[in-house]
Order: sequence, then C-alpha cells, then structure tokens
Amino acid sequence: MKSRIAFVTLAMLACLATAALYPTARAQDATTSADEAAWFAVDPVHSAMIFSINHLGVSIFYGRINNPTGGFRLNHGDPGASSFTISAKTENVDTNSANRDKHIKSSDFFDAKQFPDLTFKSTAVTRSGKTTFAVTGDLTMHGVTKPISIVIEHIGEKQTRMGYRSGFTTNFTIRRSDFGMGYMVGMLGDEVTLMIGIEGIKE
Repeated sequence: MKSRIAFVTLAMLACLATAALYPTARAQDATTSADEAAWFAVDPVHSAMIFSINHLGVSIFYGRINNPTGGFRLNHGDPGASSFTISAKTENVDTNSANRDKHIKSSDFFDAKQFPDLTFKSTAVTRSGKTTFAVTGDLTMHGVTKPISIVIEHIGEKQTRMGYRSGFTTNFTIRRSDFGMGYMVGMLGDEVTLMIGIEGIKE
C-alpha cells in the first residue's frame, strides 16, 4: 500500500513539474526567436576599428578609426537572414600624431573631405562554424566599391546591466591600391589589415 501511494505521489509531482516547465520552455523559445530577428545598433564606445600596415619594410604600424557606427542582425536559426552595415568616418582616423593624421586625411590617402565615409554592407551570410559566419559584402572606401569576403566570429549575446547586447570580431586584409590609394606604395605596404570588434545594443 505504501509503495502504491509513493508511486502515485511521484507521478503527480512529475506531472506538476512538466506543467510548470512547459510554458517556461515556450517563453524561452519565443525569446530566442525574437532575439534572432533583432537589430543591434553599434555601440561606438565599446567597438573598435584598428588597421595595420608595413612601414619601410622594417615594422608594422597600427592606427585606428574611432567611433564606428551602423548595425547588424545576426540570425542563428537562419544565417541567410542576417545582415551587417558598418561605417566609419575617415575624419576619425587616429594614429597618435596630429601631423600624420592630417596627412592621412589628405588627398594623398583617404581624402576625407571628398570621401568622408568608409562603409561595409553585407550581401550574403552563411554559417561556417559553430560560432563563425562567412560574410560577403561591398566595401566602399575612397569612392571605390569592391566586393570582399570575410569571416566573422560571434563572441556572445546576452542581457547585461547595459542592455541586451551582442558582439563579433573579424580580421581581414585588403590592398589599398585597389581602392585608388596607391600613394607611397613601397615605403608603406600596399596590404592593410583591418581588425574590427563590434558590440551592438538591441533596439
């Protein structure tokens, strides 16, 4: 008799547990779906766009372009529905030297007055690994638009005390001469590596 009572009690507890958990699971699924469709606006304070270039064949020089903007939608369930639009003002180049920054902004390089924006807009996104995505898009710099393919790594996504956030990183190399910036190739490298870390806030 005792064993029968114990069995019935356990069965009731199991039913109650299932009933309690089921709506929670549905709520989590709904949240996940909403998050996958969410648009994240770039937080320029917690994002970075760093470039490196060979200098005189003896060293690698680093600089940055401050305050990137734009946004992205990273859909884990349907990567093809993801999109990325990242921009930066060439006026925001920062190499820790006012004179050098002025030269880089001049017509010898960025020509910041005539071509104020550097922009990447994705055209296709596919999953390439557990946390990585292959992204094809158009890079516009110095008034020239070229298709490029990059790999991004999704770092994480969660609710924080600063809002719901998501972020990624990428590292790729371009030839500046492909974008009409061939001045001083030889003294300076033609290849420029861009290292970009983006953190977005869910809108």
